[in-house]
Amino acid sequence: MSYELLKWIHILSATLLFGTGLGSAFYKWMADRSGDVYAIAQTNRTVVLADWLFTTPMAFVQPITGVMLVNLLGFPWLSPWLVATYVLYAIAGICWLPVVWLQIKMQKLSDKAVTDGTALTEEYHRLARYWFWLGVPAFLAFVAIFFLMVFKRLG
Repeated sequence: MSYELLKWIHILSATLLFGTGLGSAFYKWMADRSGDVYAIAQTNRTVVLADWLFTTPMAFVQPITGVMLVNLLGFPWLSPWLVATYVLYAIAGICWLPVVWLQIKMQKLSDKAVTDGTALTEEYHRLARYWFWLGVPAFLAFVAIFFLMVFKRLG
């Protein structure tokens, strides 16, 4: 595979991974703030679907194409900027795994509220707070990874 094609796949997958995550987070956060149980339930279903269609596959494409680029370009595996990207990607992943579970749980809770014609439970709101605060370090980790990918240095 040519360098240009590999780099394009890596950039495209990074864009889809980061963009889907940020977009989904924004729409879910806004829906939750609206208090409209129907909108919240629909948004939760869409966010879960987007994670399965875009985020999950790109979470695998990123490290695969990253490894291929490191090999192709001959970067030392223990370069400080690369080690930092490994750590930051792991942090984002460690945050993302419970977020997926939280999103599925919140989808079920919001669907139940719609079916029952009730308000969202305190459990839903508690899970939404966990979901939000797990997203903050994941978002910051990806911003830092983008910096490192462009500048290939720390600071």
